[in-house]
Amino acid sequence: MTDATPTTDSDKETRRQQRAWRRQAASYDGKVERAERTMLEGSREWMGARAHGRVLEVAVGTGRSLPYYPRGTMLVGIDLSPEMLAIARARADGAGIPAELREGDAEALPFGNGEFDTVVCALALCSIPRPGRALSEMARVVRPGGSVVLVDHTRSDRALVYAGQWVIERFTIPLQGEHLTRRHRGEVEAAGLKVVEHERLRSGAVERIRATKLTG
Repeated sequence: MTDATPTTDSDKETRRQQRAWRRQAASYDGKVERAERTMLEGSREWMGARAHGRVLEVAVGTGRSLPYYPRGTMLVGIDLSPEMLAIARARADGAGIPAELREGDAEALPFGNGEFDTVVCALALCSIPRPGRALSEMARVVRPGGSVVLVDHTRSDRALVYAGQWVIERFTIPLQGEHLTRRHRGEVEAAGLKVVEHERLRSGAVERIRATKLTG
């Protein structure tokens, strides 16, 4: 098992994130369930439909996406929080879903180049301290021609919605490092990936992206 605990001063923010998710592990499912029935409805199904082959889920959390992957996919998931992973393992075992779940940091993925056909990340780039670095790592470990599939919060173009997001961030950023107004398409492209699907939902506050790694 890879030790995901950062050890340098430059990783203080990542350590804070690890502590925050360890504290929230037991209550996470209850908190996110309502959002998945409303703002995020259909998002995990959307991701699962675009996954195939050997699949890596970055920041797998409590494993809420696991039931949506097609039968026959080879699932690997990483997360900073061992408490989250314990819940994910119980969910996978209870549903009979074979999955390798291990500790790992999205900004330093413990895998070789091109190991996966699909890399998925759901609702995590909003809180990963350096999302551009994480996306570069996802691009590195996906094979040429493979897909990186993302769902996350994003900054709304509607002034009233954005104002509400900004206010909420005054609490979520210091408490748990969660940003609601980041946008990731530019970082996806900067990582060398080609965006082939992109949609904004719920007044532009939810973003879905599928990008491919060029084969040239």
